[in-house]
Amino acid sequence: MNREAYERQAAILDAHMPPVPRADDDNHRNAPRPDLAALYGLVGDVARAGSHSTEANPFAIALNFIAYMSCAVGRGPYMSVANTCHHARQFTLHIGRSGRGRKGDAVSLVGRIAEAVKEVSEHGAPKIHRGGLSTREGLAFLIHDGYKDGKDEVPAEEDKRLWVIESEFANVLHQGKREGNTLSAALRDLWDGVSIKPATKANRLSATAPHVCLSGAVTPSELRSLMAARELTNGFANRFLMIWAERTKMLPFPTPTSQETVDALARRVVQVLEFCRAREWVNRDHMSMELTPPARERYGKLYMGELNDTSAGERISSLVERRAPMLLRLAMLFALCDLQSAVDVPHVQAALAWVRYSVESVKFVFASATEESEAAEVNDAAQKIIDFLRVRGRATRTELTVDCFRRHSSKSLIDAALDALLLAAPPRLVVTETPRPKGSPGTPTKSYQLTGANCANSANSDNGRGKSDNRPDSEFSEVCERSSGLVGSVRTLREQNETPQGVAGPNSSRTSQSSHGFSEADAGVAQEEEL
Repeated sequence: MNREAYERQAAILDAHMPPVPRADDDNHRNAPRPDLAALYGLVGDVARAGSHSTEANPFAIALNFIAYMSCAVGRGPYMSVANTCHHARQFTLHIGRSGRGRKGDAVSLVGRIAEAVKEVSEHGAPKIHRGGLSTREGLAFLIHDGYKDGKDEVPAEEDKRLWVIESEFANVLHQGKREGNTLSAALRDLWDGVSIKPATKANRLSATAPHVCLSGAVTPSELRSLMAARELTNGFANRFLMIWAERTKMLPFPTPTSQETVDALARRVVQVLEFCRAREWVNRDHMSMELTPPARERYGKLYMGELNDTSAGERISSLVERRAPMLLRLAMLFALCDLQSAVDVPHVQAALAWVRYSVESVKFVFASATEESEAAEVNDAAQKIIDFLRVRGRATRTELTVDCFRRHSSKSLIDAALDALLLAAPPRLVVTETPRPKGSPGTPTKSYQLTGANCANSANSDNGRGKSDNRPDSEFSEVCERSSGLVGSVRTLREQNETPQGVAGPNSSRTSQSSHGFSEADAGVAQEEEL
């Protein structure tokens, strides 16, 4: 065997050898660290008031207040997106370990504010139901359209606003696992604002135009063990704004927020409710909200980028699939709390901070550091294929293995990268088949080439490669500058036993702060730049 043949054979063997673990490989990672920009306006003031002298996490307090306010403003304010009217309605889920999450403390101040609001404006405050959700019919009963009890006619609940506090969200997950239970489907409809219709002939309860918002609390182990696989992918889980939040300090003698502070915050809430005419229950969709031109530009760039990024893999992407409508709903709420019907850039930025926090929390709870590393490897391999094809034009699988990866990447990694590009929405690659010459045996030759849009624009998600997002707007000039992430439907590399266990990519939550380069220290600067 000559030297050239020897080196070629050695390269083939090296490509299939498992990597030697490095002594500095470390799969530990930080818990999600939210951006202070999320504590905007009235929401931030409530969070700071509640956490000042208690162990409650300010972001957990803010999360519960967001759920309450999104319910209180009702179905009057709306934003049209295509043929859908979005209201500010939110489902929130506070994830934290038992005792350390301080989940009860995080909702108690909001409850006090709600009581104070009711004293000032009885018809402006929404109804509150504390836990115990079990069935679709039970939900409909709380905001029913009226029904017949024997010979008596029970009048309808005219105010369809309902804030549900489910401190034991595991109960909801348990109910969803029961045979024939329709609670999960009912909650999906309620997030969408769809009327609850009778499920059976025997039970004729219905609720038209409901406006139900939910604050849930759960431990991470309960969430992972009880949430069925179908709920991870059927749109139930991704309707929740999930955050990981635990106490940030220890106080042996915490003190309650003063009643003067609670009353002052309640008066500000009443101002918001009066601004959006929340007590006019029957007058729905009476306040059209729109993005200002700068906010439209900002949202458009986010939509073409990180709001549709799939670089974290299929499971995580399905759990955060509703980032775009969540951001709009949050931005609407921040604008309303500023007594504005126009959604401006600061409102979009505050909403974006919550969306990013939720994405990082979902990764932290549902994906291991190793899985994040594998997703980052696939992203890098997919980008390498795109860069190669942009120069080469088209290539066969063999040419990709030999010329693009120099035989130094495993078959499973290349397969996963090709899967991600082919199954992206829209696809990044297209497969073409070239028939063999007439009379020649064998199957047609397959080759890969970029789709038209990717030939003209960069198909890489900077987000997937860990680049910071606090860049000047001039850097977002190309529509596809921050296009969707590369991993869509990716094989689990760990199961292939062929892929190197790589170090987490820069978009992993193993790195500090968030995958978009926002830190607490950057929050004030970034907000100031946007303003």
